[in-house]
Amino acid sequence: MPVRSASKPRSARPTASDRAIDWRSIAYNTLVSRALDDAEEATNRNRATVPREHVVLYQFSARGHDVAQSILGSMLDHAHDGVGAYYRSRPLLLSIGLTIEDALASPLGRSGGFSDGRDIGVVCNLPNRNGAVVLPMSGDVGSQYTPAAGWAQSIVYHRDVLGDETYRGAMAVALGGEASVATNGFWASLTMATTLRLPMLFYIEDNGLGISVRGDMQTPGGNIARNLASFDNLFIRDGNGCDPEESARLLGAVVDHVRAGNGPALIHLTVPRLCSHSGPDNQKGYRTEAEIAFDATRDPLPRLRAHLVPATITASQWTELETEVERDVTRALDGARSRPAPDPSTIHRFVYEEPPRAGDTPAFGGLADADLAALPSTAEPNATGDVVRFAEAVKRTLRAELQRNPKVLVFGEDVGVKGGVHLVTEGLQKQFGAGRVFDTSLSEEGIIGRAVGMAIAGLMPVAEIQFRKYADPAHEQLNNCGTMRWRTANRFCAPIVVRMPGGYGKDVGDPWHSLSAEVTWAHAVGWQVAIPSNAADAVGLLRSAMRGRNPTIFFEHRSLLMTSDGSARYPGDDYVVPLGVATRVREGTDITVVSWGAMVHRCAEAAERFGDRVELLDLRTVAPWDRDAVLESVRRTSRCLIVHEDTLTAGFGAEIAAVVAREAFWYLDAPVDRLAVEDVPMPYYPTLLDAVLPDPERIAVRIDALLRA
Repeated sequence: MPVRSASKPRSARPTASDRAIDWRSIAYNTLVSRALDDAEEATNRNRATVPREHVVLYQFSARGHDVAQSILGSMLDHAHDGVGAYYRSRPLLLSIGLTIEDALASPLGRSGGFSDGRDIGVVCNLPNRNGAVVLPMSGDVGSQYTPAAGWAQSIVYHRDVLGDETYRGAMAVALGGEASVATNGFWASLTMATTLRLPMLFYIEDNGLGISVRGDMQTPGGNIARNLASFDNLFIRDGNGCDPEESARLLGAVVDHVRAGNGPALIHLTVPRLCSHSGPDNQKGYRTEAEIAFDATRDPLPRLRAHLVPATITASQWTELETEVERDVTRALDGARSRPAPDPSTIHRFVYEEPPRAGDTPAFGGLADADLAALPSTAEPNATGDVVRFAEAVKRTLRAELQRNPKVLVFGEDVGVKGGVHLVTEGLQKQFGAGRVFDTSLSEEGIIGRAVGMAIAGLMPVAEIQFRKYADPAHEQLNNCGTMRWRTANRFCAPIVVRMPGGYGKDVGDPWHSLSAEVTWAHAVGWQVAIPSNAADAVGLLRSAMRGRNPTIFFEHRSLLMTSDGSARYPGDDYVVPLGVATRVREGTDITVVSWGAMVHRCAEAAERFGDRVELLDLRTVAPWDRDAVLESVRRTSRCLIVHEDTLTAGFGAEIAAVVAREAFWYLDAPVDRLAVEDVPMPYYPTLLDAVLPDPERIAVRIDALLRA
């Protein structure tokens, strides 16, 4: 689908500068935020006398950050605005719809709230379906930036590719402290936003300290706005976040710039830290009394009062406002404390999508039911399809889904013009346009974080990590994506597909391009991990992943990409294989061999030497994996050999062996055995590679030994 023109006339929309600011609401939200901080800090100071269930175990005050955040929140009034927040962002959430009771219940760990007690109370989210959405925050610093950039790019996609004019004027905002500008996520998202001219605002509130580390250790000179002055395509404003009038003026300027379609902006506001970093922190160990006292003189709340009284409201009206806040917070605190504790019996829910129960609300993110209902599918392969190699099968599947589903995007390093280093995406950009198949900057964190934001925005991103080892810099984003549904108690999900080539190549290996290490992702909560051994399964599994509601790592073995091994008849453009279902490659009577990926072919060659005695199972997916099929087979054959390419110690074969030993122990006539790469990295030179990889000869020797046992 070609990119539509972005030159349509903009609908009239009042600018933030022109729109009257509701100062009373800003004052109310600021006072509420202060009252919440006061209540939490008071109970934490009196832990000895306050019951544990009424104590906030992780307390982070927003005192001093609150006025400017409330002003910003008042400007986030577009139905498709998105926010990447961090642990001091509660004032902004209050200003865009977070209830006071939920704001208290979450830190108390009570039912409901951000996570139903599963995550730290300040790790926030807000699935606003008719207003600004706060993307699920994570506990790691800087991880909010790239998903926010993905949301910004999704705004452009919905508007310009899908032609949805309701997205015009929408923006993404990423909030962070001055310490977060040293993180990979900040720089990856800044590169994305400026090179693509995304509608994104970087909101940096600078209190001078990253816990105890001074700002000039985070960025030279301690001012990121000054340092970025030479950046192209970045509108910058720098000012005093303690001054309400100046904050409103500067925030209005950057919001107007972004909403007008002029590209990204960054605002740097200095604010005081009027508290310790967190509840357990004792700032007096690294701050002098004079520094603490000086920050107290910069408190923006008295300045807000002075700005409003008597010019906007009277002194008595301010007092009435304080009384109103005290009443509302007291009532909300009582409500939060009266909520039940989370139900331990539900703790295993929402690792993956599951059938809804009474009272469940659908998760925010992923394709809509209507999108999926329009896509034909079949479990029966086309028996007369032409024989294709593995890489061609993946390409055809991507092409078919791109044609049928306009919400599919394919991207990664070199996937566009070049067509991928393995040429799997060759020609797709020419056919579908650079809006749907595109290259990215060289940042794996940026690739995955961007995909997460897009998935939450209702798209189906198919991201490529060029080689398995290159996924390491994105591990934080991958982990956060996998746990999202669980840690938000099904409020959010981000069903992305990550294509990840790896494993040994044709007569070549090395520690960087030939890593498999699939057990890493099998151990990652919430991920599906597909490792097809042939072209037909690649088609069915990839299509299933692209239509699913769980994030999936689709492992493309380099040997299969580079050779004709795994070639099969193309099963058709409707073919779908469910994840978690193994296939029986060959039937046998005396031993079960379990494998996956390219090793299946070596196992099949070895099995031919034993007639009908060897049953070979191809798992196809290791998360989830088909326990029932393995156990059923082993109970018939009484022997089991597991063969894989990952290293032996703690490889996924150990998990299978443990389950078989426990669940089929009384059926076994020999010990469960494993054959894998000994615990060394994959070597480069062919003779060294041959020395470590299981080959048909070694597999056959191990099978023979088990049969003789």
